[in-house]
Amino acid sequence: MVFKTKKSKSNILYIFFVVLSLNIFFFSTDKNFAKSFEIENIDISRPFEINFDKNQVINEGFYQAFFELIALIVSSNDRKKIDNIKLNNLKGMIESFSIQEEKFINNIYYVNLGVSFNKKKIYNYLEEKNIFPSVPIKKKFLFIPIIIDENKKDLLIFNNNIIYENWNKDLVKTHLIEYILPTEDLEDLNQIKKKYEIIEQYNFAEIISKYNLKDSIISLIFRDKDQLRVLSRITYNKNVILKNQSYFQRDVNDEEQAKKLIKELKIVYEDHWKKINQINTSIKLPLNIKISNKDYKTISDFEKNLDDLDLINNFLITKFDENFTYYKVIFNGTPSIFLKIMEEKNYSFNTQNKIWLIK
Repeated sequence: MVFKTKKSKSNILYIFFVVLSLNIFFFSTDKNFAKSFEIENIDISRPFEINFDKNQVINEGFYQAFFELIALIVSSNDRKKIDNIKLNNLKGMIESFSIQEEKFINNIYYVNLGVSFNKKKIYNYLEEKNIFPSVPIKKKFLFIPIIIDENKKDLLIFNNNIIYENWNKDLVKTHLIEYILPTEDLEDLNQIKKKYEIIEQYNFAEIISKYNLKDSIISLIFRDKDQLRVLSRITYNKNVILKNQSYFQRDVNDEEQAKKLIKELKIVYEDHWKKINQINTSIKLPLNIKISNKDYKTISDFEKNLDDLDLINNFLITKFDENFTYYKVIFNGTPSIFLKIMEEKNYSFNTQNKIWLIK
């Protein structure tokens, strides 16, 4: 009799986890398909004339939203591959849109749109064009631009530095990097001037340490008559990358040419940041993972974390039993990258077997 009671309890427990796992399965599938890119505040205006067609205005808004998204996740060189896209193909990647505001003023129609794009369809579209997108992560960098006059053997950091003065003007909505400029400091100026002869090797550690930022971009702008050479020292996550650009027939003292240089350098830095956060969608690594059924919250949190990761192409429940729920996770990267990302989210795995166990 005691045996029957235990067996009955075991069956009830098993049925509970079956129902629980089914709920999780449908829940995770819905969430996966709901992953999207949200583009807000698309402003369009058109004269309200006899042939006015609101649908054409909305369609134009779709195009603007799409190319704004592309600017966020695709490098400048690859964007040239997406000059044209048919409206039907574009609409097929839209999950929803909302008219956030519309009004008529002086026979002008104004509308503000929000557009939601299906993330998986966007990635598939880019993969077809052999484009690897990037995760659109915003980032702050300490930015120190230094103009070096090689003829006068002098350098400018704050005063009369047209790059410093104009760098944070004319900000671009689709740029991911926020630049924190140093405050004018005579001590910093003197410190850098002392390093003039070894400026290309100097790491600026004493100056960078004053700011609560681990990552920095030092831009050394060497001026020689009408020729410029820019050496950029980009430090991110303790790694240092050097980039060299040369510009001919460029007068950095001319405000318009200085603004053009700023625009070009920002593209270089944005492209580098996109490369750091690039997703190789051609890699589709299947990972088999099991997780204990003892704690529903652990399962729920695990799925939420998978759903939030851009490098997760897909995930689903393959089976379940009394003790475990089994997942197949399709990951756009290597096993080591997956383990590192999950470690940052406080997950550890036993990887000794083909099916990894979350500890």
